[in-house]
Amino acid sequence: MDTFTQQLLQQLAQGAASQIGQKIGADEQTTNSALSAAIPLLVSALAKNASEPVGAQALHQAVANDHDGSILDNMESFLGSPEAANGAGILKHVLGGQQPVVTKGLTKNTGLNSNQVGQLLQIVAPLVMGMLGKQQKQAGLDANDLSGLLSSEKLKVEESNPDMMSTLNTLLDMNNDGSALDDILNLAGKLFGAKK
Repeated sequence: MDTFTQQLLQQLAQGAASQIGQKIGADEQTTNSALSAAIPLLVSALAKNASEPVGAQALHQAVANDHDGSILDNMESFLGSPEAANGAGILKHVLGGQQPVVTKGLTKNTGLNSNQVGQLLQIVAPLVMGMLGKQQKQAGLDANDLSGLLSSEKLKVEESNPDMMSTLNTLLDMNNDGSALDDILNLAGKLFGAKK
């Protein structure tokens, strides 16, 4: 069975990725490649946040209050005015102080500039939360269930692409030490940059 990360990527590949590319000023291939990194990264960040009971409860409440999954059924409307979904606010909660490091990492390895990466993350964040909301609503998940779902999802994504996920998880764990970051990104460049 596909992970919900794969389901979301597949849904976006059916035309939405092209629209996102137009929004951020990138071609469809580059956008798809960036989405394939950005979505698993956000899932990993959410899994990390939900690994503690307080974080799991806060996420469960946020999903229950604001993310029922309907955004996925109204993709065209959402992409018409994505800023209405408060992606910036979601990223602040999900990534916190890691956002500059994550942005730099994705910028170096996706072919997008930092502004494009920022826009992409703001568009993707509400979609990932919507997918979580859909799962939570359909299965009646409580906070512990949601934490377990994210942990399982993270493991499945890591198994399917261990090299990329190792790099992304390193970004999530780093402070803003530029030299260490550059070492990691230079090592990781071949994982993303080799795809022409």
